[in-house]
Amino acid sequence: MVDPFFCGTLRHLPLLEKVLGRRLADGAVASATLSDHAVYAVQDQPDPVIVAEPGATAQGIVVHGLNDTDMARISFYTGGFETKSEPHPVTTEDAEAWQAQVFFETTRGKAPTTRWSLDAWANEWGQLSVAAADEVMGYFGSVKPDQISGSLTAIRNRAWARLAARQRRTDDPRDTGRDVVVHRHHRASVSYFGFEEVDLQHRQHDGSMGPVLKRSSLLQGSAVVVLPYDPVRDTVLLVEQFRAPLFLIDDPEPWIWQPVAGMIDPGETPEQAARRESVEEAQITLTALEPAGGAYSSAGSSTEFLHLFVGLAELTQTIENGGLDTEGEDIRSKILSFDAFMDLVDRHVFKDLPLLSLAHWLARHRERLRA
Repeated sequence: MVDPFFCGTLRHLPLLEKVLGRRLADGAVASATLSDHAVYAVQDQPDPVIVAEPGATAQGIVVHGLNDTDMARISFYTGGFETKSEPHPVTTEDAEAWQAQVFFETTRGKAPTTRWSLDAWANEWGQLSVAAADEVMGYFGSVKPDQISGSLTAIRNRAWARLAARQRRTDDPRDTGRDVVVHRHHRASVSYFGFEEVDLQHRQHDGSMGPVLKRSSLLQGSAVVVLPYDPVRDTVLLVEQFRAPLFLIDDPEPWIWQPVAGMIDPGETPEQAARRESVEEAQITLTALEPAGGAYSSAGSSTEFLHLFVGLAELTQTIENGGLDTEGEDIRSKILSFDAFMDLVDRHVFKDLPLLSLAHWLARHRERLRA
C-alpha cells in the first residue's frame, strides 16, 4: 500500500486522528516535502488548495502503517471536500525519495490568495474542523461523500454552534460524563439539518440512574433573530417568507411574518450575524444592537440556540424581493407602528415565537430606547 502524503489541513494531527477514529502510533508520521507545488489559502474559505508551481516546495507529512479501513476513512472524508489523490514522489527529512499518494484539494470555484500557514489555520479553524469532522465521520459507511459535499456549509454551522454550546456554563454544572450513559448514538441523516438518534440513561433527581430512553434531535446551528425598531418614528419592521415546516404540517398559511433571522456562520459573532442578516433580508443598516436574551428554541427536539436582538435603525423603506437567491429566499417587508404591532400581538395574529418574545421585550424597554 502506498503511504499518503498530506500538505493541507490533514497535517493537523487532531484532525487526522479524528478522521481515522484512532490515535496514531509513535513514529507513524514523518515530515516530507512535495516539489514544484505550493499550498495557498482561499478567499473566504477555511480550506487551502494545492497548486502546481515550478520551483516551489510544499511542506507536508507522510503517514506510515495505515490499513485498508484507515484509507477508506480518509477517502470518505477527503471525498466530501472534492479532494483527489495522485501518486507523486516526495522527499523526507533525511533526503530520501519516497513514492506517496498525494491528496490535492481541488481548485474548482476557488480563488487562491496568499501562501497558507498550518499554524495560522489551526489557531483560527482547527477546533471547528475537528468538530465538523466528528459529524462527517459519523456518516462513514452510511452515506456517499457527495452527500457530505452538499452539506458542508450546514455541517460547519453546526460545528460552530457545538463549540459555542461547550462554553455555556451554569452556577451548578452537572457531570455529564458520570450522569449520562450513552448506549447507542446514530447519525440518521444529513442535509441542511442533521438528524441524530440516541439511546441513553441519565441520573434522576433521587440519585439513581433512570431507564434507557430512545430520543432523537434535529441538529442545527445557532441563529440570530433581530426585530428592527425605529425609536424616532416608533415603528418596527417585519419580514414575510414561506416556511416549509408550516406547509408540511398542513398550516393553510405557510407564509408568515417574522423578525429578521439567520444562521451564524463559522467565525462570526452573533452581533456580526445580526448586522449581516439585516442587510441581506431587509436591506437595512442597524445603528445599534440591543441584546434581548438567548435560549434554545425547542429544547426537547432541536439543538438550535437563538440569540435575540432588537436592532435600532431608521425605518423608512420596505422591500418586495429581499433575501439571497443562493439560499432560495423570497422576502418582503412591512413597517408597523408600535401600537399597531402590539395590537396584532395581543390579538394572537403572529405565529412566530421569537417575534412574540421580542415584542414583549420591546414593550418593557421602549421608553428607554425612545429617550
